[in-house]
Amino acid sequence: MAELYLVILLTLLAGLAMPAGGLLASVENIRPFWLENELRHGIIAFGGGALLAAIALVLVPEGIQHLNLEAACGYFLLGSIGFMLLDILLFKLKTPASQLAAMLTDFIPESIALGAAFAYGGGSGILLALIIALQNFPEGFNAYRELQEGSHFSSITILLLFSLLALFGPVAGVIGYYYLADANGVLSAIMLFAAGGILYSVFQDIAPQAKLDKHWLPTLGAAIGFTFGLAGYILTH
Repeated sequence: MAELYLVILLTLLAGLAMPAGGLLASVENIRPFWLENELRHGIIAFGGGALLAAIALVLVPEGIQHLNLEAACGYFLLGSIGFMLLDILLFKLKTPASQLAAMLTDFIPESIALGAAFAYGGGSGILLALIIALQNFPEGFNAYRELQEGSHFSSITILLLFSLLALFGPVAGVIGYYYLADANGVLSAIMLFAAGGILYSVFQDIAPQAKLDKHWLPTLGAAIGFTFGLAGYILTH
């Protein structure tokens, strides 16, 4: 029961990184202006690095353990195709919530994987919680800016929405803990599907936004984000 409470706590804290990122994004007119501009691009790059860490250090290594070559590659590609189709749909609907949708579509499967990881033991659960929080913060930052610029929602409304969405984490974590700990094939498929989708999102949405003409420091955020994930991997192994 203590492990279950830990799953609920960790997934909730990781989810609350979304409104925390949104709260930072709500701070306007940081002076000087160049600092605000570089900060925004640096946070975007940091999120990309953290997402790559999730793929390289957790989702793919854990996901391929219980699947053969064809199934592993198939689920990974299916995730990328699924995220691409979602991207196309959101574009056609002209919704300002593409970053929000991407944030949820990797947060939920990763929370499921976190719950299952605690159920069958090992250090990957804590590492995954750290990486989820690291990626949710910049994703919350980006999603807030996107919603603010493309909708009529107030700042308070957006932050409350992000706080409510954080509750999906504990729900998904409990599902993973109780129902998927022994379903190794299903869990592996979910992890690889999420990994493929995240990789698509990194190159479709995050990497293009991270670059800032005639500025080189913000892109270093990607390496810093990955380094945080690497440090967590080393500490938990």
